[in-house]
Amino acid sequence: MDLINSRSHVVNPWNGYFRPRYPAGTPPTTLQQHNGQVNRIATSVKTFHARKQKFRIYHGSTNSTRPSSLGRDPRSVVDTSALKHVVHVDAEKCTALVEPNVPMDRLVEETLKYGLVPPVVMEFPGITVGGGYSGTSGESSSFKHGFFDRTCLSVEMVLADGEVVWASESEHADLFRGAAGAVGTFGVTTMVEIQLREARKYVETTYHGVSSMREAIAKLQDLTSKPDDFDYIDGIMFSPTSGAIITGRMTDTSSPDLKTQRFSDPSDQWFYLHVRSRISSAPTSSDAIPLTDYLFRYDRGGFWVGAAAFNYFPGTPFNNFTRWFLDDFLHTRMLYNALHASGQSEEMIIQDLALPYATAAEFVERVNRMLGIWPLWLCPLKQSPGPTMHPHLANDENEPMLNIGLWGSLPPNYRGRFVDANRDIERTLQELGGMKWLYAQTYFSSADFWTNFDKDWYDALRKKYRAEGLPTVYEKVNVSAEAKDKRKGVWDVWPLSGMYGLWSAIGSGDYLQARNPSWKGWVSRG
Repeated sequence: MDLINSRSHVVNPWNGYFRPRYPAGTPPTTLQQHNGQVNRIATSVKTFHARKQKFRIYHGSTNSTRPSSLGRDPRSVVDTSALKHVVHVDAEKCTALVEPNVPMDRLVEETLKYGLVPPVVMEFPGITVGGGYSGTSGESSSFKHGFFDRTCLSVEMVLADGEVVWASESEHADLFRGAAGAVGTFGVTTMVEIQLREARKYVETTYHGVSSMREAIAKLQDLTSKPDDFDYIDGIMFSPTSGAIITGRMTDTSSPDLKTQRFSDPSDQWFYLHVRSRISSAPTSSDAIPLTDYLFRYDRGGFWVGAAAFNYFPGTPFNNFTRWFLDDFLHTRMLYNALHASGQSEEMIIQDLALPYATAAEFVERVNRMLGIWPLWLCPLKQSPGPTMHPHLANDENEPMLNIGLWGSLPPNYRGRFVDANRDIERTLQELGGMKWLYAQTYFSSADFWTNFDKDWYDALRKKYRAEGLPTVYEKVNVSAEAKDKRKGVWDVWPLSGMYGLWSAIGSGDYLQARNPSWKGWVSRG
């Protein structure tokens, strides 16, 4: 593949419209420097292959809720954390060459210099390009464009024996589509070529109030049948009787009667709270949201999961002042670090689930009786053609799906029964023809897990590309019940676990270094 070893220089037309919370701190790279890193990774992979030793990949960050059992032990890990650059943006072709560890906010910041934006942008700014390709990322534009990987034109990959290949629709097409969503079980992704589209300054956002899950489904089916009218569609169900379907249309000139609403400053309202307020005052209303405030609107509070931190420490009020005062700790980068370090990922349900529209309402009704978790996120999805490791519907790959984000604390009746709660969700999901995202751990038996996917296809493709030395998808995502029955230590006890998670997240430096690359210790609010 012919790659350009230069970077176009243009005047940034987006000054004043893009206000990155995490200022750029990673200098540009060249193709020569990139190739040097790929050669180093390929050499490391060849060593593992020669020893017939399975390895895992260290990216430098994660948005998975699965704790890694291998950590950064150099004896079992290939380190790809240096691959964190946007190598080139081609404004004429509307494409970008991007290394896998580039997070969404860095990617958008760079492409907006050219008046361009990716068609699918994950709502959490720390989710990376490589994670979007190797995982399953369905966002509010996915009713039109599909999963993130459907906007990728090609990928560079180090295979499990150390060979470096480029895969696309015209070259190694089976690998190109098969590795998408397969959580890194075919090789190490080292570069992604992404399609871009013209950006606009605002997203004219409309909130359509609904009074039931069935009404929400009907509204989603109606709105998604008009893909030319909208760029973004998602929804929030706050309770069984209250919710909103949210549509967005990119524009450079918003309606003069619309208020400009931001969600990136500490004093701004969290997005879901703003939506709830809007539908309580009018059945339909609209805002003009600056593009990047819209794209990352769920970052502050992690949708609404960040509210659980206030419940964890009783007596901490959940109000505008405390959310402003604690803002640095309530963005998704910080929340993920704290979630892993504290062990609270095993006290909360964090699952994304895809279902047919026909059974989605029944699923919500049954899960409400089991868990009573609200709000729920709703995201209409365009399926990927099979065979695939993405969630899909067995009967018709052309039928749209509904992603339901189920995130919340275990209810009292499941307290201490984390495995049982997840198994009950999995059982209900499978009975209703749905599938779950693989970023979360799964308790399916191997037989039950593979009823969701074409195992013969997957195994044959791994054999063809010599990937059998890597862990399988099931090995990466499955956690046995026995593994959870460990004795708790002092750091697993409330409130020490939460305090330890907070301290570890601060000490990691990931969050504050992203805000200030020269940070070497504690810094004041900037």
